[in-house]
Amino acid sequence: MTQRSSKHIRSAALALGVTVLLAGCAGPNPRDPYEGFNRAMFSFNDTVDTYALKPAATAYRNVLPNFVQTGVNNFFGNLADAWTGVNNLLQGKGEAGMSDVTRFALNSTLGIVGLFDIASEAGLQKHKEDFGQTLGTWGVPSGPYLMLPLLGPSTVRDTVALPLDIKGDIWGYKEPVYIRNTGTALRVVDQRANLLNATSLLEDAALDRYEFIRDGFLQRRESQIHPDGDDAPRKSKKDDSADVDAKPVAAPVAAAQTSAPVSSESAPKELNSGAPAATPVSP
Repeated sequence: MTQRSSKHIRSAALALGVTVLLAGCAGPNPRDPYEGFNRAMFSFNDTVDTYALKPAATAYRNVLPNFVQTGVNNFFGNLADAWTGVNNLLQGKGEAGMSDVTRFALNSTLGIVGLFDIASEAGLQKHKEDFGQTLGTWGVPSGPYLMLPLLGPSTVRDTVALPLDIKGDIWGYKEPVYIRNTGTALRVVDQRANLLNATSLLEDAALDRYEFIRDGFLQRRESQIHPDGDDAPRKSKKDDSADVDAKPVAAPVAAAQTSAPVSSESAPKELNSGAPAATPVSP
């Protein structure tokens, strides 16, 4: 083989390598292989939020006194503490789990069915755990990013865990049905109202809101399971930011979607509800 032929072969191999590399870069994001579907769902959720949920949340915040809004937030947050406690115990965090159970008992009694957060004043930290986080702690990988219609950002792992989160929501067993449905709608609007300021910040900051929300959600979700950037089980910590990735109960919408990457500094106030996914509205 002549030197010239060898040079041509090397050049061709280099060109092929560059082509393969560029093709790989141009391919789908491995964290988001369903991007086409996800963007369509993002657009759908955003439309529902713009024309239905956001106006309702704005009216809710402007009309109801602050103490009423706080009471609503505390009430549903107290119900969520029970499921959080179960998940902390499943993750082997006995101290945090017992703290959650104590919070629920204290606020349900002295706090008048959870309307007042007596437990926080007593020094009991509030946590936010769901079964998706429990699976992550057990070593189940998150899988690809998934934007759920009406429920917002998720992953394949969290979507698989969703039915059990629904079962763990105490409010889902409330009778009669019309009270359950009314409460569900109220919880959705309350969660969305807590995120109005954060949503405005997001709209001003992001060039591609879909990518901004996706990346922020995945990063925060990972930090909830591995806060130190390793595979060690998470330490109990106070969830001192808005529950920005919580799937708003039966929510049309982007209350989760538009808030996913917002930090605790930009969130208007803590979402104590920490609703464990969706509570389907009964017919």
